[in-house]
Amino acid sequence: MRWPAIKSFLKAFVIWILLGAAATAAIKVAASRQSGSTIAINQGHYIAIVWGVAAVLIAISGIVLLVLSLTALLTVLSGYTQPPQAPEADEGTAAHIFQLSIVALVPMILLFFATADWRQPWRSARPLVFPAAALVVAFAVLYYSEHCR
Repeated sequence: MRWPAIKSFLKAFVIWILLGAAATAAIKVAASRQSGSTIAINQGHYIAIVWGVAAVLIAISGIVLLVLSLTALLTVLSGYTQPPQAPEADEGTAAHIFQLSIVALVPMILLFFATADWRQPWRSARPLVFPAAALVVAFAVLYYSEHCR
């Protein structure tokens, strides 16, 4: 990458996502081993585990997945608003935005799957429908523009 600020931001973003996913997974495992939603610690002291943390992470990751997939789609569609140009040595800004949005989707998908409630898989997978459809359309449009246009 050319810009060190973007590179360091992406590293911090990936680390933040991985830490959030690991903490949520640890909370879910610990709570599933105990009855109810509490964990016994040191002679009867209880700490309540709030399952709302996982719900908030799922909501945030679902929104970010939608935003990133729509960014990829709109970036590809923006190529149709411009007249065809001669190929350049560099791909251009739109291609880099598309690539960064696709790369940023990977940790968000991992966070989504790490925090999903797998007791209700269809309900957990529902927020993935629109981002998946947007990505399929984006890649189809990209393929068409590269091979058929």
